[in-house]
Amino acid sequence: MTYDFFKKSIIRLYISTKKMKLSINGVFPPMLTPFKEDGTLDIESHLFNLEKWNQTPLSGYLVLGSNSETVYLTENEKLLLVEKTAESMPKDRLLMAGTGMESTQETISLTQKAAERGAQAALILTPFYYLGNMSDAALTKHFLKIADEVDIPILIYNVPKFAHVNVSSSLLASLKDHPNIIGMKDSAGNISQLIQYQSIISSDFSLLVGTAALWYPALTLGINGGVMALANILPAECVEIQSLVNEGKWNEAENLYRAIFPINHAITVTFGVAGLKYAADLLGYKGGFVRSPLLPLADAQKQAIKDLLIKSNFL
Repeated sequence: MTYDFFKKSIIRLYISTKKMKLSINGVFPPMLTPFKEDGTLDIESHLFNLEKWNQTPLSGYLVLGSNSETVYLTENEKLLLVEKTAESMPKDRLLMAGTGMESTQETISLTQKAAERGAQAALILTPFYYLGNMSDAALTKHFLKIADEVDIPILIYNVPKFAHVNVSSSLLASLKDHPNIIGMKDSAGNISQLIQYQSIISSDFSLLVGTAALWYPALTLGINGGVMALANILPAECVEIQSLVNEGKWNEAENLYRAIFPINHAITVTFGVAGLKYAADLLGYKGGFVRSPLLPLADAQKQAIKDLLIKSNFL
């Protein structure tokens, strides 16, 4: 047995200890990223939003998620957002960072840099550019290499809507026992698959839903955490649904879930990030502008969102 073998065994033992201490529960917003009209990063508005979120019962934050327009950010911008968020959030909350890149080595590099700036866990997107070659074998090697090399725990990010790659149950089975892979954010929106995932994971593996569209159904199935775009603008309501379920107030939880469902559909399906940002502006946050090539909303689309928020009694 080589020195490297013993070194890696010690690292895995250390990581395993950390894993038992990190439980990911509750509601996390994939933080929107405000931009100025000229397309530059608006860090002041980001910190304004963070201060408002700090006053809500959120469990933590995901910086650099899909709704953060992460694919349009430079590395320096990404790291600045991680650093400023870590500096300005309560110490009892968890900071996750979306650090998945197309190559394994670049993912490791960005994850390490994010960890140095305060990220406590990393959400790793499935690579997708060479789609036909992203077999379970390739993805297994990718995630295991990252998990071996980085200094913070990682979660798998399954979002077929954007990546066009779906994490199969067999892929999850090959990854779930690594001591530094502590969970998965599943944004597939497939209840059947979610139940399949539950059947193969252990109780200390954090399976998170990635959309408020499944929040109440997932809670009834025993899911304890969610990373949801809607939590950017209705954080207290997202948390309240979970609290009501935990208290056994099923009807009240379902009624609130039904009330927020149309808003979630509007900002995640119909209008996208631009809709989320405009809704944020209406509700007292600073959504800011989207970054090109995304387009701002037309006036009729803005009115539709405003009417929906009024009809739902959130505005």
